[in-house]
Amino acid sequence: MAENFDDLGADLYTLVDEEGVEQTFELMDTYETDEGELYYALVPYYENPEDMVEADTELVVLRSEEDENGEETLVSIDDDAEYERIGQIFMDRLSETYEE
Repeated sequence: MAENFDDLGADLYTLVDEEGVEQTFELMDTYETDEGELYYALVPYYENPEDMVEADTELVVLRSEEDENGEETLVSIDDDAEYERIGQIFMDRLSETYEE
């Protein structure tokens, strides 16, 4: 389940994991394949920017799916090959963006 809200221009999503724990993430990028699959690259959100610099943050890659009500749900990617392929696309795109 994802809730999107805008805070100072950042695209923030509050995600709920399988144990019901909520965590807020910042959207870094989206990618849509030729087949129409939509993926999100997110990092944990910290209100204090210094906390983000000090954190050992990993990129979280999720796939968009529609639930039975037609609402968007972000889900984990279970297929290792798919996860590696999409993760590498995001890493390449983000590297290009931040090198500029």
